[in-house]
Amino acid sequence: MLELIPLQPVDYLVIGHATQDITPAGLRLGGTVAFSALTARALGLRVGIVTAAAPDLSLDVLDGITVVSVPSEHTTTYENIYGKEGRKQVLHHQAARISYESVPDIWRSASILHLGPLAQELDAQLPKSFTPSLLGVTPQGWMRTWDAQGHVSPCKWESAEMLLSQAGATAISREDVGGDEEVIENMAHQTRVLAVTEGEAGAVLYWNGDRRRFPAPKMNEVDSTGAGDIFAAAFFIRLFTTRDPWEAGRFATQLAARSVLRVGLNGIPTQKEVNECLMEVI
Repeated sequence: MLELIPLQPVDYLVIGHATQDITPAGLRLGGTVAFSALTARALGLRVGIVTAAAPDLSLDVLDGITVVSVPSEHTTTYENIYGKEGRKQVLHHQAARISYESVPDIWRSASILHLGPLAQELDAQLPKSFTPSLLGVTPQGWMRTWDAQGHVSPCKWESAEMLLSQAGATAISREDVGGDEEVIENMAHQTRVLAVTEGEAGAVLYWNGDRRRFPAPKMNEVDSTGAGDIFAAAFFIRLFTTRDPWEAGRFATQLAARSVLRVGLNGIPTQKEVNECLMEVI
């Protein structure tokens, strides 16, 4: 008889759809759960993922990270099309929704819980059985909609207030809200710490009524995919470690900037880069 190995506790739990991204070079694994989980592992944490994907999705690159996957006919599949007007996204397939009941009990008290939806796959009301030390939210999947052809556009997050008030930190991109300053200001008032990434310009942090900008170092960009997810994971982890949002913002901005030097998941931080960025902020 096969003996099942019990799940071990994790320090960093991320929930959301892993994606299969259509690129000019072919299909590749992506999604917040992949980029953030690998970043957390690179920063020395024990990591768990709860996702939903088709059985044929290869997760080999996540070796060493425990993955709980909800059965699904499809894997969430995005295509990013870049042009003079910026990025346009097309959603070709959507995986099954993820119920919080699918999360193992032993993971519900992880030090850091990162909710990272990409396609409306999570309920925005977190059950009381979850007791993380830090709840980090990247709500992009609640802030997008799509038409019958899958063309993605920003939308209002109707149930934002309750979860934002629970979050220890929230990270979005300016693109997530279509550059709407009013939406950003409202979110800053609703959550404890709000980080807004702005691509090569860096990030802006809102905390305790204050606003600070963290410029990114100049890099020869190869691929910016996943940089926001790397920023979020680094920000949540450094915030948990130091309780200093400003230091966390500086560290995450430096680390995310380096990720654009490589393609896709190859942009996950190296130990050398982690050490360099720590030296920048200490």
